[in-house]
Amino acid sequence: MLLHKEFWKQSDDLEDLGSERGCYVFAVRAGRGARPIYVGKATKSFKQECLNPANKHKFADGLADYQKGTPVLYFVRHPPQRGKTNAKQIAEIENFLIQNALRRNADLQNIRGRQAPKWAIHGVIRGGQGKPTRAESEFRRLMGL
Repeated sequence: MLLHKEFWKQSDDLEDLGSERGCYVFAVRAGRGARPIYVGKATKSFKQECLNPANKHKFADGLADYQKGTPVLYFVRHPPQRGKTNAKQIAEIENFLIQNALRRNADLQNIRGRQAPKWAIHGVIRGGQGKPTRAESEFRRLMGL
């Protein structure tokens, strides 16, 4: 049987997670940390969308850039709710994750969502050259940026 079909059967927690919705991040762990390779969203279920043929191809392409490392998969589960899935909210989370992943890996496999928002706060987020002022640094810490 193929490895991706066995993935969801490794534990009860994974099997339960397979039916959930949200976002996922393919990454490679090497040395002291992990580097994102691809960010995706699952509005049907992780099991249906996460390891589909197109995404496995993106993961493989991204891994090809690394000689060493362990492939890892992170899940950001959307909270369960009654009624229809909030696809708009999941898409917003995906865009947020893509923007942050691009800061860690300029070669991210994502095509959609790569364009940064057109706004910036000088010295705080997406704006300014050189060392930030004391006030900019304080504001950045205050807001957890």
